[in-house]
Amino acid sequence: MVNSTSGALLYSEVQTDSMNDVVLQYAPLVKRIAHHLLARMPSSVQLDDLVQSGMIGLLEAAKKYDLTKGASFETYAGIRIRGAMLDEIRKGDWAPRSVHRKSRRVAEAIKLIEMRTGTDAKDQDVAKELGMSLDEYHSILQDASGSRLFSFDDMLEGEDSAIDKVAGEVPNPLDGIQNEAFKENLAQAIATLPEREQLVLSLYYTEELNLKEIGQVIGVSESRVSQIHTQAALRLRSRLSQWD
Repeated sequence: MVNSTSGALLYSEVQTDSMNDVVLQYAPLVKRIAHHLLARMPSSVQLDDLVQSGMIGLLEAAKKYDLTKGASFETYAGIRIRGAMLDEIRKGDWAPRSVHRKSRRVAEAIKLIEMRTGTDAKDQDVAKELGMSLDEYHSILQDASGSRLFSFDDMLEGEDSAIDKVAGEVPNPLDGIQNEAFKENLAQAIATLPEREQLVLSLYYTEELNLKEIGQVIGVSESRVSQIHTQAALRLRSRLSQWD
């Protein structure tokens, strides 16, 4: 007969072995997600930091995963891993206040132009509205790339609700209604973006290409892809300002 102390030790050993197996099996998933995020982050964000936070997310996923909820473990773990990495990036908030301030000005300029003209605000239109050169405007977009305040990832934070559902947690029903309404409005706003911005977002978020690969597909530099990505996020921010 196994006493309670030895039984607890045995359970602990089994649990540790199980966690080790999870880490070994899904470490490549953590690294893949880390490299995908790093491709659009500033140099201050380190790959090792993303991997470390992703591993924590993986272990949390292993502890909370519920097979009866229908989602595969890899899908559930991917959400947790990516969420943990984004949390780590947000904590660092590398961008100075001036970057956030300029990004808000860009979003406001885009909104004003599009309300006034009824058409998509082009780069040169926004630069003129802001009273700056096109190069200065592109520099702002480059600086804002990866900013937590205006990243497209933050606009998709509704994915957290998927974690709650899979984990078996019970969200506020009103929050769910608001979240679904936001997703619907976001999808509609994406569909109205200029074709090139839609393509960049699709290649990045759906096809999971990095910025360099996207540049090769559409025939522009990696830095220009970054600018297009940032401009798409700012345009969406301006069109969804009622949700701020």
